[in-house]
Amino acid sequence: MRAEPPPLAGGTPGADALRPLLHTVLDALRTGADERGGPLPAGGPETVAARMGALGAVLPETGTGPHEALRSLVRALAAGAADPAHPLCAAHLHTPPLALAAAADLAASALNPSMDSWDQAPAASDLETRVTAALAAEAFPAARHPDALVTTGGTESNQLALLLARERHGPVRTVVGANAHHSFHRAAWLLGLPAPVTVPTPRGVLEPAALAEALARTEGPVLVAATAGTTDEGLIDPLPELAEACAAHGAELHVDAAYGGPVLLSRTHRHLLDGLDRARTVTVDLHKLGWQPAAAGLLAVREAADLAVLGHTADYLNADDDTEAGLPDLLGRSLRTTRRPDVLKTAVTLRALGRSGLGALVDTCMSLAQDLADLVEKTPGLDLRARPTLTTVLFRPAEADDEAVAAIRRTLLAEGRAVLGRAEADGRLWLKATLLNPHATPGDLAQLITLVEGSAHR
Repeated sequence: MRAEPPPLAGGTPGADALRPLLHTVLDALRTGADERGGPLPAGGPETVAARMGALGAVLPETGTGPHEALRSLVRALAAGAADPAHPLCAAHLHTPPLALAAAADLAASALNPSMDSWDQAPAASDLETRVTAALAAEAFPAARHPDALVTTGGTESNQLALLLARERHGPVRTVVGANAHHSFHRAAWLLGLPAPVTVPTPRGVLEPAALAEALARTEGPVLVAATAGTTDEGLIDPLPELAEACAAHGAELHVDAAYGGPVLLSRTHRHLLDGLDRARTVTVDLHKLGWQPAAAGLLAVREAADLAVLGHTADYLNADDDTEAGLPDLLGRSLRTTRRPDVLKTAVTLRALGRSGLGALVDTCMSLAQDLADLVEKTPGLDLRARPTLTTVLFRPAEADDEAVAAIRRTLLAEGRAVLGRAEADGRLWLKATLLNPHATPGDLAQLITLVEGSAHR
């Protein structure tokens, strides 16, 4: 007798099939987190690998069943996770996702729209159009026809920005600061463009005078890539002045605001992004200061017409007669073909929290960074690199050399007690705390300081 196939997630029976499985998943998440007991598992890579290996064969001859598989693997993954929801997990731009966004992501997975043709994603494609238009208008409030594409994050968005510039101008030359994200160099290589001209940034930001000098000696069409939220220090380039330099030399401006872009939603801090709307294209990530499960990236463009070059025809997806009959053409909305409806979780978050709710989360995390900086300044034996601009704080034991700073970070990782990043600035190595958890408390920040002090004195 033929075995009954496993139930599906969609359709009318899907919810009933999912419900008991979700109970198993949620129980396993809680059990695994309890077993971990901190921001990440203690013992380092070998210990984690041993625990995962103890689960047995990845592909057994006979399956263990859905509940056992979910229970064992989700529990092991949670127990072995670096959990950004823990207040001492603060190394990277690795956000703790909102519960409502994760719940929305479940619906996206269950329904499984594929965003490459309207007949696979009728409602999702319309929702994406509305959400991207609204977010593009945040970046370009005075533009007549702004638009945005959903991407997997800053790397894809920056690559798309270079591609669009190449299609407008031919072999465009990119000018970046030394503080810029590494993705620009990779994107130039992938697109067959000249290697970017890199302008030194000794103060951590791209200086207008240095940019003007670089533009004066750079021939051909030029795209300048400025940064609003550097990876290492969370700094914002002086956008209005850089826009002026670009205008004076006939260069176009792209702003990588993958980190800082959501500050637009904060009434208190949005002035930090003055000048952003003078860019031709802007990168924004909502899986950073937007608290979305990855991936949730955007490339916003001032003029929707710039996206026309991405148009592509595949008869089985967007035949001319279907398009002429009124079926929306989705292939020009991404370089990818099959892609999931990542816009749903963002749409749910925007509707649930509104601009004020998301802006309040941004403000909270920026205040936490200031609080941590205060603690560092008040702690004898610790040096603060600078007052934070966004939510990144660099600090280090005053008497430690770079080798000792690196060892402190690795010791805390190996013990599973804290996750701090590392950054080079001013010719020295610094510990980096990137504060993206709005539930972190002053006590959590004090504990982080205590752990660093304790590791420094071993």
